[in-house]
Amino acid sequence: MMNRLRGSGKRGFLITFEGVEGSGKTTQMNMLHAHLLRLKVDVIATHEPGGTRIGEEIRRIILNPVFGEMHPLTEAVLYAADRAQHVQEVIKPALDEGKVVLCDRYIDSSLAYQGVARGLGLEAIRNLNEWVTGDLYPDLTVLLEIPFEVGLQRLRKRRKALDRMEGQPERFYAHVQEAYRSLAKLFSARFLVLNGAEPPDRIHHRIMQEVLSLLGLQRSSE
Repeated sequence: MMNRLRGSGKRGFLITFEGVEGSGKTTQMNMLHAHLLRLKVDVIATHEPGGTRIGEEIRRIILNPVFGEMHPLTEAVLYAADRAQHVQEVIKPALDEGKVVLCDRYIDSSLAYQGVARGLGLEAIRNLNEWVTGDLYPDLTVLLEIPFEVGLQRLRKRRKALDRMEGQPERFYAHVQEAYRSLAKLFSARFLVLNGAEPPDRIHHRIMQEVLSLLGLQRSSE
């Protein structure tokens, strides 16, 4: 059995994973990455903030809980700077080579967290991020829906200390969750919304169905 990606040689595919903290998005991205590698798909997995040498330095600043005084505008611009470097250094070159790019968080995180939860406005954050990415939106966005209270409980079980973003008050995450739901309706053509409380294998199976369809993968005996 051999799997081929139809349209090879053309622009690749960008698949992003979104959700509140502790939703399981990183786990699902890693499962998809491993599965696509087994299928011999040319795929890379990356994350935001970070994903580049410069981005990792920005990440350390954004997530450091000692910077509790960080203004929402500063936060938004730092995320945008990280994303600009990430797109230019990692994402766009990979797409230009026809690769599948999996990314843990992308534009929708900024729209939900800074645009809505921080109150900076969807239009302002959307304009900023369209500028730094050259209007590069995902082909598919997987949103794992889980009550934010459950996600935070998961985090607290796994970690001794939360970072600056994970340590926000619960009302902040309530706004984030509602924002994601609104984004899924606004961009329904590219959003796949799944119940993050279901068993990981079941979620993975549903994601694989959608991804195989998106990529146009065919099985043929050779």
